[in-house]
Amino acid sequence: MMSEFDDIRRECSDANRRLPGLGLVDLTFGNVSVADREKDVIAIKPSGIPYDALRPEDIVIVRLSGSASGAVVEGSLRPSSDTSTHRRLLQAFPRARAVVHTHSRNATAFAQAGRSVPCLGTTHADFFHGEIPITRAMTPAEVNGEYEWQSGEVIVERFADLDFQANRAVLLRGHGPFAWGASGEEALEVAFALELVAELALKTL
Repeated sequence: MMSEFDDIRRECSDANRRLPGLGLVDLTFGNVSVADREKDVIAIKPSGIPYDALRPEDIVIVRLSGSASGAVVEGSLRPSSDTSTHRRLLQAFPRARAVVHTHSRNATAFAQAGRSVPCLGTTHADFFHGEIPITRAMTPAEVNGEYEWQSGEVIVERFADLDFQANRAVLLRGHGPFAWGASGEEALEVAFALELVAELALKTL
């Protein structure tokens, strides 16, 4: 059956299926969302589905904003547990269309250490504008409340004095990396570049 969301479902499915080949995920620890701002929705990977089994029709469509924000618009599967974080970032960063969240090993190591990724060479400087920022630690109330939504809030807070287009990646302290772009493909490129510079920085340090 045809749907008005077929295009973003396909873009979202294709981007998610590429995560393992780029070395950005283990098990099912990662997801990509893609927004259609005219329709005020995001497409996101469902929870627990292996990447190689993912089909466009499996992708869940969720309301982006408004009073029904977070409601499932179309899809029979449960959207990723990270959906609220994706929604918050796409609400706050209006010129981004896609968000990638992974637990890629080197970037996650920096997040767990509570350290930004420093710019130590031209490989990093050619792609990113300065260090990869890290958020503050979340409070117990934030962790024990609506954790995924609050994760987005602390990222948005970190970008209060940063340009989200010049700095298209962040480390959520104690958790892992998020990256974004104008398309699923571009957001994947940023996530891959982040993991590359994190690996180089770790080896350099």
